[in-house]
Amino acid sequence: MKKRNWVLGGAVAVALAAVVGAKTGWLPASWNPFASEASKAQAPARAVERAVPVDVAVAVKKALPVRVDLLGTVTPIASVAVKTRIDTEIVGVHFQDGAMVRQGDILFTLDARALEAQLHQAEGTLAKDQAQLEGAERDVRRYTDLVSKGATPIINLDNAKTQVATFEGAIKADQALVENLKVQIGWCTIRASISGRISMPSVKVGNFVRQADVTPIANIIQTAPVYVTFALPQGALAELRAALANESANIDAIVPGDPRKVNGQVTMIENTVDPTTGTVPVRATMPNTDEILWPGTLVTVRLNFREEEAVAVPSVAVQAGQSGPYVFVIKDGAASVQPIKVARTLESDTVLESGLNGGETVVVEGQILLKNGTKVSARQVKTGS
Repeated sequence: MKKRNWVLGGAVAVALAAVVGAKTGWLPASWNPFASEASKAQAPARAVERAVPVDVAVAVKKALPVRVDLLGTVTPIASVAVKTRIDTEIVGVHFQDGAMVRQGDILFTLDARALEAQLHQAEGTLAKDQAQLEGAERDVRRYTDLVSKGATPIINLDNAKTQVATFEGAIKADQALVENLKVQIGWCTIRASISGRISMPSVKVGNFVRQADVTPIANIIQTAPVYVTFALPQGALAELRAALANESANIDAIVPGDPRKVNGQVTMIENTVDPTTGTVPVRATMPNTDEILWPGTLVTVRLNFREEEAVAVPSVAVQAGQSGPYVFVIKDGAASVQPIKVARTLESDTVLESGLNGGETVVVEGQILLKNGTKVSARQVKTGS
């Protein structure tokens, strides 16, 4: 029994000596007094460096847009506040809320009965004055004949001529009143003055409307084409003006949540830079035939100045270091650090000013385990480049 305990104690002592010796450095870490000769022969094979798995992509050189991304607002080219020009009652609404209307479409019908009665009265007065004018003209002809024969004093002829002039003036006033009433009756049928999309009416049939009302009874907004207005930093103004001179400037307007883009052209640059913000208002005209852009919407504006040849890599490949940005380039199965200079970012790609020539294989995932000379196992991935 004592001999057995001595054997176990000796084994424990040897194992402890191996651990302490490995930690203190006086024994190699791979020393194992219990290992077989076969296992000792395999030990160097385990120390061989293992390749790090990484995802890679190819740096591509191609024509890429030079652009800036800004925030813009959709504004209508034309809008009309529909209001009444007479005080009367609404008797008909002839459109659906939010419908598309065309220029000349009937929108509202107003009560015109009082005006029609006034028109009849004015037409009666006009007929009476015309009849009186005819009688005065007969008197002029008769007195002219009598005066030529010396049968009546000339004053009677002068009075007859005065009556003719009086009735002619009255007829002109009657005709003006008739025309005025016809115009007012025309105002009782309200038509669309532009084509566009109409709002819901603020009042319905049976409501009394007045020309002094501040709130319009409806609004019409032109939705195609529309304007997109945005503030351009003054540092990019010279580049935009050069692009306009070369006819290479255009914009894409993107509505958040909608994958579609609306293309348009810059049509106006404000004549002054706002000194408080350092920006200049710029306006572009968008066809908007599909009504993707809705007036009042905030949109992302991509202002494209031109295209130029440049090298692009996926943005996930770019790493930040103390000396600046860099990428890991794979060559002959090993990774190496390559410093780069970034020009700009385009969606998921980074455009380089220098550092790569195009065609290099760069690491896009797995950089955390890499350093100069690390062996890698590369897997190609698809990118937007």
